[in-house]
Amino acid sequence: MHLTYEDIRKNDEIKTYIKKADESLSAMGFTEHSFAHVTRVAQIASEILDELDYSDRDQELASIAGYLHDIGNVVNRNDHGHTGAVMAFRILDKLNMDPEETATIITAIGNHDEKSAFPVNSVAAALMIADKSDVRFTRVRNTDIASFDIHDRVNYAVKESKVSVIDKKIIELRLKLDTTVCSVMDYFEIFLGRMVLCRKAAEKLNCQFKLTINGQKVI
Repeated sequence: MHLTYEDIRKNDEIKTYIKKADESLSAMGFTEHSFAHVTRVAQIASEILDELDYSDRDQELASIAGYLHDIGNVVNRNDHGHTGAVMAFRILDKLNMDPEETATIITAIGNHDEKSAFPVNSVAAALMIADKSDVRFTRVRNTDIASFDIHDRVNYAVKESKVSVIDKKIIELRLKLDTTVCSVMDYFEIFLGRMVLCRKAAEKLNCQFKLTINGQKVI
């Protein structure tokens, strides 16, 4: 029997790693990387492959990769993609997942971080886009607006974000940005590298990547 996304979500060991990883990132001042983030990434990655007519199983593998992708942060933020891939291998192997499916998932996890990211397969490409597009004000932990750094401001300014697949040819990230909090240029200062990765990932899926901010096409 195939290991399912629900099996992964119900696994207490995995829940612990996600919770503890987020606690470490919170201590270091990073935005939220807990269940809200990984669940959203899992959902978006799966939906992208669904809209592009990938198999149900490919969609489920994308969900699993999305849910597990940040567990490496429990060890250290640096190189967390590679650490998380090794951790995911141990977990999935112990759960008797098919080696080929395990390989697809750990490859995606190991290639999602900006410093070494590359869309080596469709699951990795969907994960990259889903992860890099999860920008929203609810991820900001700092409650003192006056002390926001640029990362806080950029995330806090994003009041709405949505990823859509248009005519199976374009993957669009549509943002509603409060420009009284940060400018579009501030957004690019922080996220230009991530948007370049999204473009590469979309190309792997035979699509173009499009970024729209406040109704205006930016990329």
